Amino acid sequence: MQILDWQRLDEPGRRNALARPGAALQPRTVSQAQAIIDAVRAEGDAALRRCTREFDGIDLAELRVDGAEIEAARAELAPGQIAAIETAIANVDAFHRTGLAGAVSLEVQPGVRCERLIRPLAAVGLYVPAGSAPLPSTVIMLAVPARIAGCAQRVLCTPAQRNGRANAAVLVAAQLCGVDQIFKIGGAQAIAAMAYGSASVPKVAKIFGPGNAWVTAAKQLVAADPAGAALDMPAGPSEVLVIADDSARAEFVAADLLAQAEHDPQAQAILVTASAPLARAVGAAIQEQLTSLSRRAILQQSLGGCRILIVADLEQAIALAEDYAPEHLLIQTQQPRAVLERIHNAGSVFLGNWSPEAMGDYCSGVNHVLPTYGYARAYSGLSVQDFTRRMTVQELSPAGLRELGPTACTLAHLEGLDAHAAAVELRLAAVRREGAA
Repeated sequence: MQILDWQRLDEPGRRNALARPGAALQPRTVSQAQAIIDAVRAEGDAALRRCTREFDGIDLAELRVDGAEIEAARAELAPGQIAAIETAIANVDAFHRTGLAGAVSLEVQPGVRCERLIRPLAAVGLYVPAGSAPLPSTVIMLAVPARIAGCAQRVLCTPAQRNGRANAAVLVAAQLCGVDQIFKIGGAQAIAAMAYGSASVPKVAKIFGPGNAWVTAAKQLVAADPAGAALDMPAGPSEVLVIADDSARAEFVAADLLAQAEHDPQAQAILVTASAPLARAVGAAIQEQLTSLSRRAILQQSLGGCRILIVADLEQAIALAEDYAPEHLLIQTQQPRAVLERIHNAGSVFLGNWSPEAMGDYCSGVNHVLPTYGYARAYSGLSVQDFTRRMTVQELSPAGLRELGPTACTLAHLEGLDAHAAAVELRLAAVRREGAA
């Protein structure tokens, strides 16, 4: 993991130091995803089975997970494992309930009432990958806010394992979250199935969840199609940035960087510090901890894109973090809340030495579906509101129209839209003629 002195880098060098791994989808990946989507739209379940056989090496008699498989999955888990899932669900539920938006009804002026109503999305798709690691935590992060929002139909797709079953922890988490429509389908074909529907898989309005390059391409393709399904947010490789001073513990910082870097060969972990001794100690701790980790092959690739940056002071560290806009920001300084006051561009923030990013991944209560690749400058992490629509309503009385209508007519004429003006003027004439109150 490179240690770079920020002060000695020229502008191109600084840009390169903060450059993220390439996340642009390759044209071949996009065309392959489109071909899969087209096949699923044309052939439905037959295409889903064929893709599962071709890409996963599994022949599935049934695409949907039945009750017997869920009960068998529950039997596979130890009581302590089930209890951990239940604790995570309870914390995520408690925190996300605070995000329920209330309806608004306001008389902006006499006789003119405006409202905002909250409506849950009727059908949502939850995609849970299971490539190099099964992700029951992702089930929780997607299914809990969908349940709180009141989405009537929650469809979950996850790839089958080699034995033809879905991962046991994923199934138990889904059951505990109240999801009963679970399908053993992965990849772009799962996205296509949820976006357009098949004989087995219901069509949904919006698709949530991470995935590989083909899943990402498929989500973008179906979201661009009015007949498809919306997507949750733009996605790139996972990332973390740590701001630390000499009060931080090198072994903690190293562990946090490695925890993020083990996700994927393109994951990125960055430490920004004004302490050269801490930088060297973290570098040494990374090498020491790396030897005992099971995902060393992935880490040896991802660490090539990771950095330790030595800056002049805390001010420069904050400015650098704001420019980078990380998915995860860890602040391990003497006064982390003072630093937090200066932060605007981050997906999720972890304060102090005792708040590892892994807690947010699993069970603290916040959502781990977050904007990556700099999208934290404009996007927020997943919340209950992402599973709802906000619909506005307006109602005018004759008196309200009489008072406010001329304003609309003036603005319509300013824009040269005389039909707009006429729709108001006709009513104003009727109000004057009929003396409506």
